[in-house]
Amino acid sequence: QVQLAESGGGLVQAGGSLRLSCTTSGLDFSRYVMAWFRQAPGKERQFLAAISRPTGSNKQYGDSVKGRFTISRDNAKNMVYLQMNGLKPEDTATYYCTGGRNYPITGAGEGMDYWGKGTLVTVSS
Repeated sequence: QVQLAESGGGLVQAGGSLRLSCTTSGLDFSRYVMAWFRQAPGKERQFLAAISRPTGSNKQYGDSVKGRFTISRDNAKNMVYLQMNGLKPEDTATYYCTGGRNYPITGAGEGMDYWGKGTLVTVSS
């Protein structure tokens, strides 16, 4: 059974940083493109970042986080990370880890195979 579990969310002041982690199990991790999305209440799901398989040599970022967020992967640990710097109140959302086969990511993640349950990030002004 494939499981993805996000951690590292919480409350942070504007301008601060957080590092999200996604632990995976039951997944042939290095064969999957890994990505992060987020969804704020009342808003559509938004693509944030993706990292190619198997080595992560290519990375893709959404316009709203380019230059502030960094995605990385550790195939030995079956984990993917999202380093978030310069956080803004508009970054407040539930953040989701996801795995799929296609790179680059298009759309709002409809083609992704597996999803975590999310971790809440709240940025105060």
